[in-house]
Amino acid sequence: MCRNIKTLHHFEPPATEEEVRASALQYVRKLTGMNSPSQVNQKAFNAAVEDITALTLSYSTRSRFTVRRGRVRSRSSRRLSGAESAKSRCV
Repeated sequence: MCRNIKTLHHFEPPATEEEVRASALQYVRKLTGMNSPSQVNQKAFNAAVEDITALTLSYSTRSRFTVRRGRVRSRSSRRLSGAESAKSRCV
């Protein structure tokens, strides 16, 4: 099994659902140490792949820049409100 897991963010065009599912399958295989699970474990194995695929797709819909912009705005508003309170204490 390959040791490198393909990075799917910051690509143009964005990763497709099939690529995300293939990466999730690779991740679950690596994590469990099983290339193909037994019949007893097949249901749990497939559920893990689908869960990771769904989580990855829901996370990747949010732009990294949108998240960062929100953090910067909240940080600057806290800083500005702290500056305003400091001015009022000096007066």
